[in-house]
Parts: sequence; structure tokens; C-alpha cells
Amino acid sequence: MNMKTIALAGALTLCVAVGMSGCGQPRGVKGDENGPSPLTEAEIRLIEGADSVMYVLDVADPEDSVILRAASQDFRDKDLQGEVFKTLAAKMLATVNAPEQGGVGIAAPQVGINRRLIVVQRLDKAGEPFEIYPNVRLDSLYGDLVKGREGCLSVPPFRGLVPRWTKAIVSYKDPETLETRRDTIAGFTAVIFQHEVDHLDGVLYIDRADSVFVDEDWKRERVSFDSLGRYKKPAILRESRDF
Repeated sequence: MNMKTIALAGALTLCVAVGMSGCGQPRGVKGDENGPSPLTEAEIRLIEGADSVMYVLDVADPEDSVILRAASQDFRDKDLQGEVFKTLAAKMLATVNAPEQGGVGIAAPQVGINRRLIVVQRLDKAGEPFEIYPNVRLDSLYGDLVKGREGCLSVPPFRGLVPRWTKAIVSYKDPETLETRRDTIAGFTAVIFQHEVDHLDGVLYIDRADSVFVDEDWKRERVSFDSLGRYKKPAILRESRDF
């Protein structure tokens, strides 16, 4: 067991022990009471300069953890209709679909951007498409509270048993019309929405999990991709830390 694994194991133990009263407390982000701030030069630099498959932050990395534990702010309407937003959405879609990730959802903080944007695979729709949801909120959670197995691209190679509601009502802003839309979600897709929206509030599934364990199959798979340099942190991320 290397030092990174030891450090993460310790953090996981602490998070599971204290739950939402400890590790899950989000840090604030820049913005003001008059609305969200414009995209910063550093955010734009990271979005435009990143590879088409972006680096996914790892909670075991202290620098990455600062971003993952920060609360995210909305996009301005003007930014939602800009080219930088379209670039971010396209790169997040490419990232979650990349073989070395293979997720069912991803949130902007996981690629270094503390903005309220998630990508979710709609397993409840024909063709199971990936869709983007900017400025997303969970308006209501209801149904039954059921424990299920979850993992996270930012918490490899662990999985946990997490209680989630079986139904959710979500709201988000349509980036084309700028209208607020709502959708009622059920089943595992509702779980994905809860997991990804948690990211936007600086919360990870390990904060809610009843137990956490190593997924040995996922661990072996990541070793193979790691040998190809697929998880190497790019210089552009370090250069964009000032936002």
C-alpha cells in the first residue's frame, strides 16, 4: 500500500465516521448576492486549454480536494450561451465517455471548474443518452430511501453503500432558451442526479456512505490505464489554480 492509498484510506475512514458534519462541509466560492460571477480568465484558460478528455480530479490529491470540497456557483445567462460553455460541456461529455473513466455522470468540479453543471446518463430514456444540466438544483427528493452501491471517478478505486431517495424533481436552465425546466426522475437515474448534484455542493458520496470498500476489479483496470499516463495531472490545471 503506497502513501497515497494510506492517506485516502484515512480520509475515507474519517468521512464515514463523521458524515455530513465533517468532511462534507463545502467551502464557499467567489460570487456575490447579485448573481453569479462571469467566468474568470483562469476558468476560461483551463476549459480552452484542456485536452478533449479532461483530467478528473482525485480526492486523494490535496490540491484536487480543495476544488472538490468547494461549493459551486451558477453560470450567468451570457456565459451559458457562449462558446466557452459549449466547449466545457463537450469536453465533459467526452471525459465521462472515455474508456479510462466510463462513468454514468460527471460534475464540473471534477474537471476543476466550480460551476453548477453536470452530465448525466439518462438510463430512463430510450438510447440512454448523456445530457447536460446547467444551474441544476434538486427541488424535491421523495419515495423510499434505499441503500445502493456507488462509486465516483474522483474517489478511485473505492465503492460504497449509500442511502438515496428513489425519486427526485430537478430543475435546471436550458442553455438555448434560458428557460428554467423541471423533470421528475426515478430509479437509478435519480441516484445519479443526487450523486452529481452533491458534487456541486462540495459533498462526495463517501460523506453519506454507510460503508466504503476497495473495488479490486476497478483497481486493476486503473493500473492498466495509469501505465499509459491517462491519469497524469496536466500543467494547465496547476496553472489555473488562481480562480
